[in-house]
Amino acid sequence: NNWRWTMVFVTQALFYGLCWFQWNGRQAVLFHIAERKFYIFGMVFWPQDVIYLAILLVISAYGLFLVTAVGGRLFCGYACPQTVYTEILMWIERKIEGERPARIKLDAQAMNPRKFRLKLIKHSLWLVVALWTGITFVGYFTPIKELLSEMASFRIGPWEAFWVFFYAAFLYMMAGFLREQVCKYMCPYARFQGVMFDPDTLIISYDPERGEPRGLRKKKSGADATPLGDCVDCSICVQVCPTGIDIRNGLQLECIACAACIDACDQVMDKVGSPRGLIRYSTENALAKHYTAREILAHLLRFRTLLYSGILLSIIVAGAWSLGNRVPLKLDVLRDRSTLSREASDGRIENVFSLHISNTDEIAHRYSIGVSGLEGIDIVGARRVEIPAASSKTVALSARVEPGSNKKGSHPIHFEVRSEDQDQISVREKASFFLP
Repeated sequence: NNWRWTMVFVTQALFYGLCWFQWNGRQAVLFHIAERKFYIFGMVFWPQDVIYLAILLVISAYGLFLVTAVGGRLFCGYACPQTVYTEILMWIERKIEGERPARIKLDAQAMNPRKFRLKLIKHSLWLVVALWTGITFVGYFTPIKELLSEMASFRIGPWEAFWVFFYAAFLYMMAGFLREQVCKYMCPYARFQGVMFDPDTLIISYDPERGEPRGLRKKKSGADATPLGDCVDCSICVQVCPTGIDIRNGLQLECIACAACIDACDQVMDKVGSPRGLIRYSTENALAKHYTAREILAHLLRFRTLLYSGILLSIIVAGAWSLGNRVPLKLDVLRDRSTLSREASDGRIENVFSLHISNTDEIAHRYSIGVSGLEGIDIVGARRVEIPAASSKTVALSARVEPGSNKKGSHPIHFEVRSEDQDQISVREKASFFLP
């Protein structure tokens, strides 16, 4: 439970706090849909950088595969948003209405002023958490300060308003009322987790050799009494289970690895004077073959986990190398399709192009434009352009060559855009020049 609340604190500190962190005078993490720019600290991504989104999704998938192969549904029990927000709303519920017996007694009462007051306070706080979570979520796609200003003046856009209240309503319903029913009946992860488990996967396990036969210990029992295991059959592990399963019957589909049964059983073992660990994190092979802790750890390093780790590490290294060598400049060349070529006033053959130049850096740059690929080819129009930080500009220009200097037909050429203050920032883009 302490580890789970640590994860709640860490994940929500990041989620609620990161949108307020500033970087170079702007929001540090912002996926600005309207401007089609995605800011992550010092990096600016554009829609053309969708490959990095694909890399991030692949890393997330293999990371989840690895965690599941090693420790089962640890993500479900400790970091899943459904689990995290359910914990937060249940904490509010406990503070307002009391522990489970008190809540059951309160719910059984007829409506009275006290019950109405407690319910009103609880649901009001739930709605505040849900609404602030919805605002924070949208604040990663619309600048959070701008969003709050628009909400305060009732000028919020329809899409921002829809997603704020949609996200808030779903959080209120899913975490406040449905809770673990989402995990049991709606989440697909519970259905395909089995293919990622094997006998050496760490799962929450009941030790039947130590616990059976179950039964309450009597103070006065004869020498011929049937010896009992450590399990006193108190059923507290079932009572604290959010999905209502009995872990003593083995691993089940509904188990979300929250480990509430471990805490509960350890407390009972302390009271009856038995060692902890009747219910613990272990593996199927460890229980059957009586592995020591070192042997369990050794079996975690097996082919499947090493394969997942190798693939995950390779993708992370490749993605990091790509980001480290990413040139903060993009160039798209479009030719004028209405006129393949024409004769200019000076007698040369001219093709018209549009260069869309994007400065994805955090500072402004002045760029020079050049062209190569044909003998005598030259640019007529803007040869230099200055573009502010994280901005783009379209430059119209034409390329000309002397008639008869090259064969008729289409010829490959290259436009090059280079920063005048940093030579390493340059890109080349292929185009075609048509000679009649």
